[in-house]
Amino acid sequence: MKYIVLIGDGMTDYPLPDHEGKTPLQLARTPNMDKIAAAGVTGFAKTVPNGFPPGSDVANLSVFGYDPAEYYTGRSPLEAVSMGVPLGDNDTAFRCNLVTLRLAGADVIMDDYSAGHISTEDARELILHVNEKLGNESIRFFPGVSYRHLMVWKDRDFSGLSLVPPHDITGRGIKEHLPKGGAGGEDIHELLTGSQMLLKVHPRNKKKEADGGKPANSIWLWGQGKRPAMPTFSERFGLEGSVISAVDLLKGIGVCAGFNSINVPGATGYLDTNYQGKVDAALKALREKDIVFLHVEAPDEAGHQGKFDLKIQALEEFDERVVGKVLEGMKEFVDYRILLVTDHPTPLSMKTHAEDPVPFAIYPAIGEKDDVGAFDERILKHGKHAFKEGFRLIDFFISGNALP
Repeated sequence: MKYIVLIGDGMTDYPLPDHEGKTPLQLARTPNMDKIAAAGVTGFAKTVPNGFPPGSDVANLSVFGYDPAEYYTGRSPLEAVSMGVPLGDNDTAFRCNLVTLRLAGADVIMDDYSAGHISTEDARELILHVNEKLGNESIRFFPGVSYRHLMVWKDRDFSGLSLVPPHDITGRGIKEHLPKGGAGGEDIHELLTGSQMLLKVHPRNKKKEADGGKPANSIWLWGQGKRPAMPTFSERFGLEGSVISAVDLLKGIGVCAGFNSINVPGATGYLDTNYQGKVDAALKALREKDIVFLHVEAPDEAGHQGKFDLKIQALEEFDERVVGKVLEGMKEFVDYRILLVTDHPTPLSMKTHAEDPVPFAIYPAIGEKDDVGAFDERILKHGKHAFKEGFRLIDFFISGNALP
């Protein structure tokens, strides 16, 4: 049996008053996702347990079959694993975004959590500059992809420190969302301020502003945590696998699960990603492995921007260029299952994640198929299976036996 999990990040949404109360999934043309739902079996999974923030880290741990209550230690340590950055037992890793801040009267606004989806080349130069000027024996900055980077603070405790993801405060003042509580807040604030002084005068930002673009004029630190420890997927399920994603978070979860992380050229984590390259890599991996997790970030990015047309585009391209191609390509295998799922909603009205349960569909159907005819939020009410502990969905997908 071959297994493939297709994760459309942030696909689900809320009804839109300006569009007859329908969601983007209901409005987008998604015949391939609808085929999986209509011919398969559907249901919902609560991927964000009560009391946890609705982050992609928590939600995707559940999608991979790991209970966040047992294995979650923070977002950035998972990204560090993907980037090959070693963490000591007492080290703390932070996600380091390059962002665009702007003045609005006496306030400073989070204008863009991605600095205009800065290119990886530009971002690398800026992060290395920040590391040269602000890094030391204890603090190091590591360049990643586009706006997503890493900072590691060695042998330092930040217990109780509250840091806000920048995509949660798009268009809002940052004053009320600076580091709060716990240890080390003042030091983190000093790094933010220091980066602003450095980046404001950097030649790449000067050129970006002159060209009418958004400058990466600050870092923003969040998602801190310590090194995780979790059993491999093979130890739990007896399956060897691969993960395909443009973002280090998903790659890091996969690596912690013992998977091979496949880097696809041109995979950007945005609308311009290399869809065909991801599909080709997934099918190739399945010829040698048992299971592949294929993740596409674009719907989530569109949701964070609050742009209806971009979310529709992201959904339709995911359907046509990933789901449709996988449906066709899986025919080379005698026995296979496809799990179609999202990790969490990213509603256009919120521009950030929500904790609502998410729909899933499995094709071919496990047991008797249900009466659902399309892949959208209506599955939450009409799907056949309910997993209130979302991490148990993967057990059902692999074994075909529903768990209590």
